[in-house]
Amino acid sequence: QVQLVESGGRLVQAGGSLRLTCAASGRTFSSYAMGWFRQAPGKEREFVAAISRGGSNTYYADSVKGRFTASRNNAKNTVYLQMNSLKPEDTAVYYCAASRTWSTIANMTKGAVYDYWGQGTQVTVSS
Repeated sequence: QVQLVESGGRLVQAGGSLRLTCAASGRTFSSYAMGWFRQAPGKEREFVAAISRGGSNTYYADSVKGRFTASRNNAKNTVYLQMNSLKPEDTAVYYCAASRTWSTIANMTKGAVYDYWGQGTQVTVSS
């Protein structure tokens, strides 16, 4: 069992930066690939980023590539999402998720691949 708690979301102006943190419980954190998803009001949940168990491989959605960076610290049971050059369309609730699987980007973008989810943190980008 893995429990995930996101933090770091807040109101920020367009062009600004935020770092989201996802803290995980349990002693097996390093055995999970981690993902970030987001859901804007009235829209479906969408994939943002994924990072492999050791952190050496990452995937990004085209909409955030070059602006967002996922990283992790397995010693601290923590995964991060650094978000730069934020845009109003980045406004959403951001969720982290843990998966026992690390696979192709096509698979890691699917929510069904993930076994555990956090409760989400709100990011609002004002124009």
